[in-house]
Amino acid sequence: MSGTRELGTDKMRAVKNAGVGTMIIDNPEKLNAVSFEMWRAAETILADFAADPEIRVVVVTGAGNKSFVSGADISKFGDERAQEEAVRRYGAQTEKTYSLLHRFPKPTIAMIRGYCIGGGLGLAVCCDLRICSEQSRFALPAARLGLGYGLKAIERLQSVVGTAFAREILFTARQFDAAEAKAMGLVNRVVPDAEVERVVLEYAAMIAANAPLTIAAAKFIFGELSKDAAERDLAECNRRVEACFASRDYVEGRKAFLEKRKPVFTGT
Repeated sequence: MSGTRELGTDKMRAVKNAGVGTMIIDNPEKLNAVSFEMWRAAETILADFAADPEIRVVVVTGAGNKSFVSGADISKFGDERAQEEAVRRYGAQTEKTYSLLHRFPKPTIAMIRGYCIGGGLGLAVCCDLRICSEQSRFALPAARLGLGYGLKAIERLQSVVGTAFAREILFTARQFDAAEAKAMGLVNRVVPDAEVERVVLEYAAMIAANAPLTIAAAKFIFGELSKDAAERDLAECNRRVEACFASRDYVEGRKAFLEKRKPVFTGT
């Protein structure tokens, strides 16, 4: 596995370490609000993580302890979202980034501290797992800003929290706390503020140590389950499962179990 490597971008950072790729939204002076350029940088980072065979799991987080992502950078609205064409351009880029993360071929974890608002909540629901601090706050304030919230974004939210809670979140536009987020099923775990990073990295390490072919097959099948039954690629689902049983990792897993040791998986 790789040692620590950091890739610098404007207000977006990528760190690779021990099989874990971490994308950091780095705009703490604005509570990690995201601009058009930052969404484009996120797309580049995610594409790099997807192409890197050493990266087995991705963590998405915000810099500092005050905010995961507080939403769009409203100071940029005059340039990025004032005119109809600019609105379309901004929306197309954010949806491209969301879709890339939502369909990402490797497991993803949102590490949430502080505010997870608007585009931040949209980003979080694109991840496979969400772990937050006790002080985290969540909201989709589109209805308070007069913004339209698209079909795909609502579908992703609904797939995580269900129809009733998705409607409550969107219609009221209110902020809710970590305990409510857990009750809704929005987050997998709520942990003390000081423990968030440790817990997330422990989860990431557990996933990174597991058999990559098994994880990839499961991710693909979860994606197929989100489609109508007639659209599912059952042949590919079966092929991926069969590839697990035909792999060297399957041999290694059984051997390690019998020898009472941790397996060392290579993804082959």
